[in-house]
Amino acid sequence: MIIKNVNLETVCGITSNMPDNSLPEIAFAGKSNVGKSSLINGIMNRKSLARTSSQPGKTQTINFYNVNEAFYLVDLPGYGYAKANESIKAQWGKMIERYLRSSRQLRAVFLLIDIRHEPSANDRQMYQWICHQGYHPIIIATKMDKLNRSQIPKAVKTVREGLETEKDTVIIPFSAQTKQGREEIYDVIDSLLAGEE
Repeated sequence: MIIKNVNLETVCGITSNMPDNSLPEIAFAGKSNVGKSSLINGIMNRKSLARTSSQPGKTQTINFYNVNEAFYLVDLPGYGYAKANESIKAQWGKMIERYLRSSRQLRAVFLLIDIRHEPSANDRQMYQWICHQGYHPIIIATKMDKLNRSQIPKAVKTVREGLETEKDTVIIPFSAQTKQGREEIYDVIDSLLAGEE
């Protein structure tokens, strides 16, 4: 995949109507400090397309990026942000659920998990929730550069067991620093889009 152009086309807040897009959509979900903005910037080859912040919980809207006029990369709000109050968290949850239920173009959901830690209760809930909506999440294990190479297989196993994934679930270790794992993500997206043609 060669990224030629990326435009932030639609931003949906809590009360917005979701766009009725004609192109396939591929969504990215993850806890608020898992490095989702860094991953999106990394795979889109842009420095500051998605706003990264030292303060987690920055993405509070659903952002639709038109990529190459071929598909939408959909950035979902980070979940599990401790400082957000409960009613706001509940609204974000409802917004994500509304999107997963109502999108007619959603082809796949990538779920980001920090490779250094066992999946949290929020991670497990999100994984089960995506499955419940009829999708088979692809797991991206972020921040792999923070581990020694020898630790990665064991960490991936911990993620797999912690989420209780199905046997054939794809888990891609990824580093926003080195871009390792980016080609594997491209391959998955290419194969999803190839099914469209």
